[in-house]
Amino acid sequence: MDTTITTEPAGKRARNGSVILTDRLCEKRVPKRVKIYDRKCPGLYVSIIPAGVATFFFKFTDRTTGRQRSKWLGVYNPETFAVEQARTEVYALKTRIGNGENVAESLRQQKAQKAKQGKTVDEIIEERIEWMKTPVRKPDGEMRPRLESWDNTASHLRRLVSPRLGKKLPSEVTKHDIATLSNDIVAGEFGVPSVSNARHMRKAVSGLFNWAAEAGRDYVTASPCVNLPKLDPEHPRTRILSEDEIRIFWHGLDRDDLPWDRRTRLALKFELVTMLRSAELLGAHQDELFDLDGENPRFDVPLKRVKKRRVIQQPLSDLAVEIVKEALRGSNKQFVFASPLGDMPMNRKVMATALRGTKVKGKVKTPGICALLGLRPFTPHDLRRTAATLAGDLGFDDAAIAKCLDHAVVKKNEAMVPSVTGRVYVHSGRMKEKRAVLDGVAAELRRIIGGETQQVEVRMAA
Repeated sequence: MDTTITTEPAGKRARNGSVILTDRLCEKRVPKRVKIYDRKCPGLYVSIIPAGVATFFFKFTDRTTGRQRSKWLGVYNPETFAVEQARTEVYALKTRIGNGENVAESLRQQKAQKAKQGKTVDEIIEERIEWMKTPVRKPDGEMRPRLESWDNTASHLRRLVSPRLGKKLPSEVTKHDIATLSNDIVAGEFGVPSVSNARHMRKAVSGLFNWAAEAGRDYVTASPCVNLPKLDPEHPRTRILSEDEIRIFWHGLDRDDLPWDRRTRLALKFELVTMLRSAELLGAHQDELFDLDGENPRFDVPLKRVKKRRVIQQPLSDLAVEIVKEALRGSNKQFVFASPLGDMPMNRKVMATALRGTKVKGKVKTPGICALLGLRPFTPHDLRRTAATLAGDLGFDDAAIAKCLDHAVVKKNEAMVPSVTGRVYVHSGRMKEKRAVLDGVAAELRRIIGGETQQVEVRMAA
């Protein structure tokens, strides 16, 4: 668009080619855009467009770059923002500049802030995910993602938050929006009704907005995830295998006609015997096994695979050693429960999938072990609970069982134990207590699986 700078009449050129700016000049009609500079207040000018809109600006020199900058002041309005108000704004800015303030830098920051505030929730979700998965050096010296469970958080943000709030600006999201989304998840509008998913969504979105409000980002001034209505309590899982179910399960895993890899089935046995979590045991490497043929065999789980990010030294019972040796027999792989695809750990979900089975478009593709053996469905975590229950029935105290489960010990023989004791002062891992519990569980399992075995018919899918 053409621009014309209005000057004094030819013959006697005024300083800076300016005129004394008046309200009447701001209201004039122009055929094309013009700028009129004010002689009375140097630096002030008005830009008028053919539509009749007059806008005030302040032109000054950026001391950092030496270049001229223009600051928007406002649109002319004879009642609320006329020439005198614009001059007052300029005088105030000149005072700030005279006091040493870098007005140009303030403008840059305002421009950057405006750009940030223009980002959508979807955009800051992706930025947050990139931040979470960026590798950083961990306490053990390895480079791993900043938040190692970033993929779970990313899943909740993308699946639950993005479809509903993704197109909004972060500053537009309210507490009511989060509460409504939470209620809809519980009601089943995002699949199976789930209080757990609503809780995970709240945690993920709270982390997102707290991160977005941090200095240097400033996408929002405060998180909307405050004082949300309390969710109903989740019902804890209580599935425990009975002795008959343990017997059927154990012997059923030894059948050759199951459609699941032998090492996957051995890993399921190992979880029942050791009380370890799936993610902790599936990555077992030969270098993490010690004294398998000695009196104190153990398995050291590195902190990067442990939920609480602390090394676990888990004693191995004779039954656990038998499982490990079978998994390694005839194998040249370094991983105990190696994937059929190569010398690498199995996927962390493979055990749950083996128990549950797989479906394609609602139809069973590979039946699960539970269905094939006629057992009521359960998960790998239920095997941990079953082993812990066996230990409790054998008379071991909760503190010793908690150590085997890698849970925080808060009570021993009905006496409270300060958490700082285990966190700071006791690093022995209470190996003797743990070994006694796990040896006891192994002996009880031998008794159970050595009993009268029912004939198990494998129910293959048609």
